[in-house]
Amino acid sequence: MTMSIEIVLVIFAVLALLGVVLEEVIHINKAKTTLFFGSLSWLVMFMFAGGHEQQEVMLEKLNHNLLEIATLWLFLMATMTFVAYLNAKGIVQSVVQRLCPAQMSLRNLMLLVALFAMMLSMVCDNVTATLVTLGLVHAFDVDKRTRIKLAVLVVFAVNSGGVALITGDVTTLMIFLSGHVTMPQLLVLWLPAIAGVMVLALLMFPGISGHVTIEKDTKVFTGMDWAIVGTFFSTILCTMLFNFFFGVPPVLTFLTGLSIMFFIGHFMDMDPHEIRILEYVRQIEYETLLFFLGILLLVGMLKEIGTLDLLTNFYAQLAPQYANYLMGLFSALIDNVPLTAALLKSEPVLPTSEWLALTYGVGVGGSLLAIGSAAGIIAMSKVKGLTFGAYLRYTPLVLIAYTVGYIVALLIATSLFGHSV
Repeated sequence: MTMSIEIVLVIFAVLALLGVVLEEVIHINKAKTTLFFGSLSWLVMFMFAGGHEQQEVMLEKLNHNLLEIATLWLFLMATMTFVAYLNAKGIVQSVVQRLCPAQMSLRNLMLLVALFAMMLSMVCDNVTATLVTLGLVHAFDVDKRTRIKLAVLVVFAVNSGGVALITGDVTTLMIFLSGHVTMPQLLVLWLPAIAGVMVLALLMFPGISGHVTIEKDTKVFTGMDWAIVGTFFSTILCTMLFNFFFGVPPVLTFLTGLSIMFFIGHFMDMDPHEIRILEYVRQIEYETLLFFLGILLLVGMLKEIGTLDLLTNFYAQLAPQYANYLMGLFSALIDNVPLTAALLKSEPVLPTSEWLALTYGVGVGGSLLAIGSAAGIIAMSKVKGLTFGAYLRYTPLVLIAYTVGYIVALLIATSLFGHSV
């Protein structure tokens, strides 16, 4: 493959990245731009491979990339189907409102919302966790400034909670599937996540006072609803246990759990007007899955032409603990999925402690800007008064919280797993 073709391929990747960053300006969904340029890149690579033998090699490389993508896709499809059901029924929000006291201080409310967002984001994707938590926030009668503070806190908490479990954040799942960390090791990140969120909540306290009254939810849920809730959380637990003791891939356990969910719907659903369980597959956000497909095709292409060697050199020039911290800051400007995919394809040699620090960095660093994560973009669209500039006023506080969380992650991971590769 000639140098001129490689330059064209890099231009494709840059155009795709610009499409992601400028999505709100050009009004073209990022899934469309990344899928187009990702597919086009591999098409060009086959056309200019240089003979039948090279085409065979290219086919082998494409199949390897598609296998990685398929594993990620199927896992996300299973988790998103569960979440689509729980979200449609409003089960999570209802349970939280019932457990809350009838009246509490606004500061306690901030802590409750932050912890809820963290816990929910461990088992749901960031988009769903943000939507559900913001829906809970809108149920409280608070002033505009407090609502904006709560929204910023929700964004940071959702991104923080997601790093500790593979069901919570795609970047965490990607690093896990690459074999660099195990699920028990990831659970260690729960501690820095709590530390960072608590620091941000305390920094948000000035100017917050008074109490809020909470109306109790009176929704009635069926036995099938609770059976599916139990199946979901049991599947998460079994995913960790089966992987730890028997080396079972998480995707296999979750597909089994999904099939059990379908059986529950078949045998327990007696309401002819209720949406059939299998139909909830249609409610999955396939735009998100197509975005991942396009991004991973592009990153795979960059790996094959050697462009990602630049990232490896970056780690060779800078100590990993500083490089990982900076990667977290970069994730506020560059979507963390392509950034993480590029890092994994560049194959830097890092010890377990640094992989955990990197997981925290790329997962939480996007909280620094409203456009740095899906949670931030959703918050801007759902919370009145939360603009890019309004969010930016709290960026210094978010940076402090991110730095504290990163330092805690690095210290704990190093003390437990050392520096050895």
